[in-house]
Amino acid sequence: VQLQASGGGLVQPGGSLRLSCVASGITSDGYCIGWFRQTPGKEREGVSGISSSDGSTYYTNSVKDRFTISRDNAKNTVYLQMYNLKPEDTAVYYCAVRIRLCTLIDYDYLGQGTLVTVSS
Repeated sequence: VQLQASGGGLVQPGGSLRLSCVASGITSDGYCIGWFRQTPGKEREGVSGISSSDGSTYYTNSVKDRFTISRDNAKNTVYLQMYNLKPEDTAVYYCAVRIRLCTLIDYDYLGQGTLVTVSS
């Protein structure tokens, strides 16, 4: 499984950013694809996930109503649209895949990260 994330950058508080992840090599019929993030000194945190089987979406509480996850099956790409970004959203964001259920706790595959910095 290969996961290629992109779209990170510097944005001011209140701004928006969209992350993309192109996935390849996934052979399981059912899986969850989504995003984790990590800041120095903290554990990696599950942010959002979307189920391949029924399109159900999942979010950690701190990003609900601000982030939207979606997928384009034709492009094997998942997106994380982030609105109203806050300084505490600053982190390295990783694309991740978990076989079967979305838990936002663990993952089976992790891609390289893309840095999001929210600062004025």
